[in-house]
Amino acid sequence: MPTHGSLSKAGKVRNQTPKIEPTPKKSPIPIRRSRRNFEKRIILQRKAGQNWGSTRRR
Repeated sequence: MPTHGSLSKAGKVRNQTPKIEPTPKKSPIPIRRSRRNFEKRIILQRKAGQNWGSTRRR
């Protein structure tokens, strides 16, 4: 099977890019998080979970 380019060039671009430290992830303030959850559950009447819509389609 023919290859697309030689293996000696593998990872060339990734090794050349400078390493950047990731910024720390911040979780929202608990009051805001609670308020947001309240809006989703009560006001918008959304169900919990990622795949809640799949049970409705049957």
